[in-house]
This record gives sequence, C-alpha cells and structure tokens, in this order.
Amino acid sequence: MKRAIPVLALSVAGLVPVWLYSPGAAHEGEINEAAAAPETQQQPQKQAAPQTTAPKTTGSAPKATGSAPTTQPQQQQQQAQTRTVSGPAVNTEEGTVQVQVTFQGTKITDVKALRAPNSNPTRMALPILRESALKAQSADIDTVSGATYTSEGYKQSLQAAIDGAQ
Repeated sequence: MKRAIPVLALSVAGLVPVWLYSPGAAHEGEINEAAAAPETQQQPQKQAAPQTTAPKTTGSAPKATGSAPTTQPQQQQQQAQTRTVSGPAVNTEEGTVQVQVTFQGTKITDVKALRAPNSNPTRMALPILRESALKAQSADIDTVSGATYTSEGYKQSLQAAIDGAQ
C-alpha cells in the first residue's frame, strides 16, 4: 500500500502531457482542395475554333434537338457571369481555414477549401460542409460534429466570400 500511492501519482503526472498534447497544423500540413483538383474553369475557355468550311450534305434534313444553338455572344456572357471569389483565411484552434467560392450569376456552383487543417475530423467534414453550402446557397449551414472549429472557420470564410461577390 505504501508504494501504490506514489506509483499512482507518478502515473497520472506522466499521462497529463499525453492528454494535453494536440498536434498543430505545422505537424500535419494543410489540405488544399483547389491545388489537388484540376482547374475546371479553364476548360470552357479552350473551345474549338468555329467551323469556317461548309458542312458536307447527305441529302437528309438536319434533326432538331429542341434547343436553340448557343451563339458566341451568349457563350461569352455565360463565361463572364462565372466568377470565383476567395474568402479570407480564418485562424481557428485547429488551424487556418480558407474557402474559394465559384458563382454562376448569383448561384453558388462550387466551394473549395483552399486551406484547412489536415486532420481526420476535418477531412471528413469538408465534403459535408461543401454539400451543405451548395444546398443552402449561403453560409447558413450546420456545424459538423467533431470538427467544430473547422466548421466555424469554414462558415466565416464562406460568408466573407459571398459578401465580397455582391
């Protein structure tokens, strides 16, 4: 019994630093969805040149597809309406969170995490936060359980990007 008390006290004293340890973003790196994904906005800009020669006729009438062909001014207008806005980098207790929002007119079409802590809860939360933002079309989204700090930083950066787009 005389040895039990010091052994218990030293065991607790040795475990306290282990319980309090929390690796920071510098230890694990950061997630950058925009760098990992191919740039989708560059694809519409790489269009084929308009056909200048007359098409060969086969003797049959062309089939109607039900939609009017898109003219060059309409395509340029649609591309002009697509814009990307980055929110500010928000420092949280887990690390820095920053999002990039793509708009088609006033509709949010994509949200990417430019910076986020590289932790399991964050990796699981980012797709949920993205889908919630696309569905809500605003920053009024629920916090993901287990990634509270990341969720709050995500919402702050998202709201600032939406405000900056207006």
